[in-house]
Amino acid sequence: MAKCAVCEKSLSHGNKLSITRSHISKRNTRTFKPNLRTVKAVVDGQPKRISVCAKCLRSGKIKRA
Repeated sequence: MAKCAVCEKSLSHGNKLSITRSHISKRNTRTFKPNLRTVKAVVDGQPKRISVCAKCLRSGKIKRA
């Protein structure tokens, strides 16, 4: 299963809601996938390829190689 190497964000589950005439008529399950990017980053002084979510990449939590 894919997971962010920094914050360990992974799949989460929820409901798809079908709204008709101001009330919910049907519920289906769905999965929310994290927005992962494979980047080359410095880990323990060595450049390494890791999967990082876009939020961690944007906030500067990793140092790119």
